[in-house]
Amino acid sequence: MNRKNKLALGLMVLLGGWIFWHEGKEINFHQVIKGLAHLQWYWLVVAVLLMLLSFVAEAAVLKTLLEKKGEPKQPRWNLLRVPPIQAVFNAITPFSSGGQPAQLVALLKIGYEGGRASSVLLMKFVIYQLMVLINFILTMFIGFHQVVMQFHGLAWLIAFGFTIHVITIGTLLMIMFYYSFTKGLTRGFFQLLGKIFKTPRIQKWSDQAMLKIETFHQESIQLKREKKKVLRAAILTLVQLMAYYLIPYFVLLALNVAHVDLITVFSMHVMIVMITSIFPVPGGAGGAEYSFKTLFSLFIPSQTLLILGMFLWRFITFYLGMILGIIATSIPPKRMFDRKSEQDKM
Repeated sequence: MNRKNKLALGLMVLLGGWIFWHEGKEINFHQVIKGLAHLQWYWLVVAVLLMLLSFVAEAAVLKTLLEKKGEPKQPRWNLLRVPPIQAVFNAITPFSSGGQPAQLVALLKIGYEGGRASSVLLMKFVIYQLMVLINFILTMFIGFHQVVMQFHGLAWLIAFGFTIHVITIGTLLMIMFYYSFTKGLTRGFFQLLGKIFKTPRIQKWSDQAMLKIETFHQESIQLKREKKKVLRAAILTLVQLMAYYLIPYFVLLALNVAHVDLITVFSMHVMIVMITSIFPVPGGAGGAEYSFKTLFSLFIPSQTLLILGMFLWRFITFYLGMILGIIATSIPPKRMFDRKSEQDKM
């Protein structure tokens, strides 16, 4: 991590600390200590293990998409370190925009060629977005009506987040199946933009967009050829998301919250993730905490336990990834070609 990234990381930790101080300044500190004393720690361990499972499943997705016959296998650490690295760079950049480049750099460092690494990450992104969308559509039938009735403002945020995801997936599918039409539409849009603003920067943006469309289209052809590989990656991505979405349920069990319905809690967490994705602040800071506190007030009547639950959930799903990401960046990988050369010597 460079100096700029370390500064951003420090600011995010300070921002997170300020948010928790602001949320918790009205609660009784002795009640927090009492709540901690009565925690069911084994359920909290399950929540942490689910977060780790989510990272392992994501690494398995990368392994599935990268592996080729006749190519030496990567050391496990090389791919296991990529998801935490993505997590820490997602956490310090607006709209989680730093995660993709960070993954690319991590793959380049272990010996993968840039074009291949970019293509695989693009495939991974498409599969992930599709699985997120499928999960959200399914959970809308379970918990969205309850949110609409009780939290009208949040319902609009959820609907907005859903719309953004649909547009993203729709655009990617158009490039896959209606390549010429999408390319012509994009070119026409930038030509219109150029006539309005008359700046050379528009042409630069147009060239970049055309290149990305071309790259994605070529990769989509490869994606359609390798249906079994894509299916395996989709199943592993589903495991990754299921593990992540289940974490609040076990946090509530750890807090001794009675009458917790797993399906409802699961659907609420899916909605929180959807809301967080539309906040431009790195890590969705503020939006994530507000969403959790609002939605899970349905289950936790005590303000003290609600804030404690929010802290535990946020630490496991956000700050734990940052900690593991810092560790992952500090331990260098073993380059793939080093492994090849070792095999050649044997």
